[in-house]
Amino acid sequence: MAGRLLAATGPWARMGPIGIRRSPSTAIAPSRNVTATQTGAILPKPVKMPFGLLRVFSVVIPFLYVGTQISKSFAALLEEHDIFVPEDDDDDD
Repeated sequence: MAGRLLAATGPWARMGPIGIRRSPSTAIAPSRNVTATQTGAILPKPVKMPFGLLRVFSVVIPFLYVGTQISKSFAALLEEHDIFVPEDDDDDD
């Protein structure tokens, strides 16, 4: 992992701590092993999670509801203590 990160940073990555060039012991070639292994074999498809969207919604919706309730109670607290009270603008002009 560190070798791939160093290879992506450029030629200055092979310099020592004070800027002295070191000779690389092996040739560093940038590679992306997302769909294939180091030997070139194609990786199998990832395991598909059953009920993926249902799981996402079962987490997102309750937390959105709880966040909404916290926001409403905090807004009521601010209005109760006159910290932030919106002014009623009459458009009777």
